[in-house]
Formats: sequence, structure tokens, C-alpha cells
Amino acid sequence: MSQGTLVESIPSQLRLSFNIENVDKLFPGFTLGNYSALYGPLAVLPLSLLLCVRAQLPYQLGGLESNVVFVDGGNTFRLYDVSYIAQLHQLDPREVLERIFISRAFTAYQMTSLILDKLQDAVEKHNSKLVIISDIAGLYLDKDVPKREAKDIFNQLTVHLSKFAKKNRVIVVATYFPRYLSKLNIFFKAVACGRANFVASVEPSKCGQQFVLEKHPFFNLGKTNLTSGNLTLTEFMEV
Repeated sequence: MSQGTLVESIPSQLRLSFNIENVDKLFPGFTLGNYSALYGPLAVLPLSLLLCVRAQLPYQLGGLESNVVFVDGGNTFRLYDVSYIAQLHQLDPREVLERIFISRAFTAYQMTSLILDKLQDAVEKHNSKLVIISDIAGLYLDKDVPKREAKDIFNQLTVHLSKFAKKNRVIVVATYFPRYLSKLNIFFKAVACGRANFVASVEPSKCGQQFVLEKHPFFNLGKTNLTSGNLTLTEFMEV
């Protein structure tokens, strides 16, 4: 079966949601063909892992019936967290983990190669409709990477991801974690979010943590509470 045939069988209005009541009211979910940025404290990591599990669910249960490609730029993948989320969804953790294909980068140059040279093959080989780029900017902040070169490459990466998502009709979600304040860090965040179709963040609030929808072509922007305390999988997930 060709890739085109597979694409035609996907429901046209398919959305991948977090299945968190307050968040889903504000942001019903990610759609095929879009590159999104999710930034904030490390609380965004469990949100990305949640998507890795939910993408595997049947369409009828809000999933994509899909394998997942996880490009790990900061050694962020958490096997036990994914297993826990799978159990909450009444899925076999081993089977869920076997459907997440991880590519780890330890240098900026490896990250660049994974995205520009190998991502297309990975998505086609694993028939993935969800790509997570975890900690997209971290490796480019390495002091051993010349700043001018880092800026040029990062610009190229984000343009590529935006076009890649549209061309392949996949969901690409890049996570951006907090770093020390610097001009380069500010530049990377602005570029990563500027290229994205959707931008959301997690930030502290009086009630604990809140989800903020900052950019979307047609949903109303706004904020909603995630928890009343520290963000944990148990607290924010409603399965």
C-alpha cells in the first residue's frame, strides 16, 4: 500500500488532544499538517509523552492509530513515565514503547542530521503521523557551536519542520525547555515559536500551573489551569 493511500484513509478533521478537560476546552487538539511549539518548564515533557501514547489509540478514542517518531535532543525520553501513561490508558506498556521510535542526538550536528537528512525516511518507514522534537534548541546553545552557525542552522531547521509537516500531513510538536537567559536563547525561542502554526506554553499561576494557548489561526487564545499544585501525570491526566 502506498503512502498516498494511507493518507487518504485518515479522517479529514482528525485531532490529537491531550484529553485533559480544561485544556481540551481551550485547545481541542493538534491537526495533521501542522508544526507546533510547546514551551515552558519541564512540565511540557510529560505532555509530550502523553501525546506519544494517545497517538497510538484508535480514531474513535481520539488517537491517530499511529506509530511515533521521537527525536530526542536532550536525553529527555522517560521510559517509566510512558509505561505509566500507557497503563492509565489501559494499554500494554511494552507494546506502546515498541511503537515509539527514538532517535537521540548528543550534538547539534547530530540533531541537524536527524531532522534534515533522516526524518523523512523515519516517518515513511514507521508510518508515523506524530513526530516529537524534544528539547529542540538545547544542543544549539552549546558553547562549542559558533553562534552565527547555530542561528543559521536553527533557522533552517524550523523552516524545514514547518514544510515537512505540511508536505507529509503529519503532526510535528517541538518542545522548548527553559534555559539561562541569553540573546541566543531568546532568538531560538522566537524562531521556534514564530515558525509554528500553533504555540502553547505551561507557566506558573496562583493555582499551580496553567496551560496557555498563545498562537492559533482560528481558536480563541487564552489560559486555563492545569492543577492546583505541582504538575504530575496523576493530577493533570483524566483518562
